[in-house]
Amino acid sequence: MGFMTGKRALIVGLATDRSIAWGIAQAMHREGAELAFSHIERMSERVIPLARQLNSDITFSMDVNSDEEITRGFAQLKAHWDHFDILVHAVAFAPREAMTGTFVQGTSREAFRIAHDTSSYSLTALARESLPFMQGRPGSILTLTYLGAVRSIPSYNVMGLAKASLEANVRFLAAELGAAGIRVNGISAGPIKTLAAAGIPGFRKMLGHVAAMAPLGRNVTLEDVGNAAAFLTSDLAAGITGEILYVDGGYNTVGMSFGEGEKE
Repeated sequence: MGFMTGKRALIVGLATDRSIAWGIAQAMHREGAELAFSHIERMSERVIPLARQLNSDITFSMDVNSDEEITRGFAQLKAHWDHFDILVHAVAFAPREAMTGTFVQGTSREAFRIAHDTSSYSLTALARESLPFMQGRPGSILTLTYLGAVRSIPSYNVMGLAKASLEANVRFLAAELGAAGIRVNGISAGPIKTLAAAGIPGFRKMLGHVAAMAPLGRNVTLEDVGNAAAFLTSDLAAGITGEILYVDGGYNTVGMSFGEGEKE
């Protein structure tokens, strides 16, 4: 019996078996959780078979940029579940042109709006719709962020600003929902070869740099993040809320690192 037996989790944003959401889903399934998935409509053919691998027949499309779509999506979920315990927010997007140029030139007003609406506001909107399902239960909400929220990262551009907003979102939601017994946390994962990461210029160099500089001497995996997410959303982490947990091999703790030839 796993430590999430009896828990129900809605995972928003599953796209492929190379996404962090998939690593989280696998870990939660292994530990006994029942799962439901929402996805963007064009990913249906990919997501439905993945859900079935984890014994879930609850999948539905939902555009988190639309309040009407979110309401419709949760109404579909209501037909299957009258409650759930965990919400996983695995959603982020910025226009490609905002990620390929310089920060100043690439950050248009529209790109700024889209990045913040999709990547940050959607967490608040989904939390609001989740509250009736979590009422009277020790609920947990989890989102995914990145070091670019607190450090400048080449080519991450406006997405860094959106992730900073998302991390503030975690703290404000945690402060408000704690009285209802609902915890809100984020995981800041190191770079992983996902579909979303493929749109970041120089991503391969980033992987190499982090592996060389991180105390663990490697990049993290989907399994690393999935295991941390399962713990953080389970009752084992009942005393943790409003936190950003770094799962990056310790890279965020390094201020300076010398190569072998540079050491005294």
